[in-house]
Amino acid sequence: MTALSGLPLYLDMAQVMRLRESIERHVGLRSGSQGWTDSELVTSLILLNLAGGDCVEDLRILESDAGFCRILDHTRLSGMSRRERRKAVGRWRKERQRSVPSPSAVFRYLPLFSVQGEHTGVSGQAHIPAPSPGLTGLSRVNADMLAFISRCRPSQLATLDMDATLVETRKSTAQFCYKGFRSYQPMNVWWAEQGLLTHTEFRDGNVPAGHEQLRVLKESLQHLPAEVKQVRMRSDTAGYQHDLLAYCDDGTDKRFGRIEFAVSADVSKAFKKAVMEVAEDQWHELKRKKGQAWELSGRQWAEVCFVPNAIGKRKQGREYRYLATREILHEQQALDGIGEAPSYPFPTMDTGGKRYKVFGIVTNMDWQGGDLIRWLYERCGRSEEVHRAMKDDFAGGKLPTGEFYSNAAWWWIMVLAINLNAIMKRLVLGTKWANRKMKAIRFALIHIAGRVLTRSRTLILRLSKDHQSFEWILAVREKI
Repeated sequence: MTALSGLPLYLDMAQVMRLRESIERHVGLRSGSQGWTDSELVTSLILLNLAGGDCVEDLRILESDAGFCRILDHTRLSGMSRRERRKAVGRWRKERQRSVPSPSAVFRYLPLFSVQGEHTGVSGQAHIPAPSPGLTGLSRVNADMLAFISRCRPSQLATLDMDATLVETRKSTAQFCYKGFRSYQPMNVWWAEQGLLTHTEFRDGNVPAGHEQLRVLKESLQHLPAEVKQVRMRSDTAGYQHDLLAYCDDGTDKRFGRIEFAVSADVSKAFKKAVMEVAEDQWHELKRKKGQAWELSGRQWAEVCFVPNAIGKRKQGREYRYLATREILHEQQALDGIGEAPSYPFPTMDTGGKRYKVFGIVTNMDWQGGDLIRWLYERCGRSEEVHRAMKDDFAGGKLPTGEFYSNAAWWWIMVLAINLNAIMKRLVLGTKWANRKMKAIRFALIHIAGRVLTRSRTLILRLSKDHQSFEWILAVREKI
């Protein structure tokens, strides 16, 4: 019996994508002739993420599912030539007893992603260790995933959302983040049109989100498939860096040329002064779409004449387009015995006897202001939801060791699992499942009881005839 009758569908998809070959070609840490291969170890951890496990010890639960292990053993040699089968079987001196690597085998494998002697975790200093060959290999595997979905579902436009997320941990080797707790802070790049993570860079918690963001963007551009012809970039205030904006606006990228961007700008004193100079009749109502109708959002937007000092010192300095949004605040009165009214965790501005919540935007695009602001706000919808899924739905929120590179490999494998699931949703499961959470997919597809049989050298997975997912699983396999 198996409680994971839907998980073999992901094995089918991985086989169509030639994921095993990609891992063996790019990672290459287990190139010896004995023991588990790179593809077996990485695939097992991907399956662990998809099944709902969040730590290395949960591999024991996968191993205890006898029916799924039987399917896994059957598919492991699928597609191999006779010579490749003999070589795979010969990696074990004795008859192999396990279908899934043991936790101890994984704990021996993850340190192989390290760089010997690389200094990490410098307190009080923003330091990003050099990527190891193993981590670079995982990024190339991810690039193969991007190329696969681009061939099946081409998109000439890539809107890249750049954002970092905090992963809280109790590891003593982790650094303190700006919020005061130990954490790591990976920088992630989300491809909005395809719904996949283009790139990720695992970082210590004390590294600012905007540190070396231009380099991360350049690396992300290298991973985009050949079908992509145009790139746009969105970011929060961490991306408000003039070297990053200049690179996008100059059009110096050899492949994509000028990159359009919209980035949240710092609300400095100079910017507030420029906003206060905007006439009242220049403010426009910002509308939002609710269902099929448009309604007022309670915010207003306006064009702002603003040139920051960093780029305004030369006669031929740059000129970007700045916009501001404002939302009136209803003041909270101080409660008796508590003291003054609480301060706000966002920038505010007093003008005309009213207090406003104010945000700034810088862009090199000529869109109508309301459309541009709504487009920028879309970043907060999808990329922020992915950060939640990384840490809650998948195993990114529970890092296995106190060693930086081992945690980085664990994080990268989690990203591969998220992208495999995204490819499954967009190419196979159907449009109504494109935005469904992993909880719903596990309930309706993965965690289904089944019986595994063998007849005439054919493996059969038998489900309950009356289960509502029976016909759906058949259709999914046919699409794959």
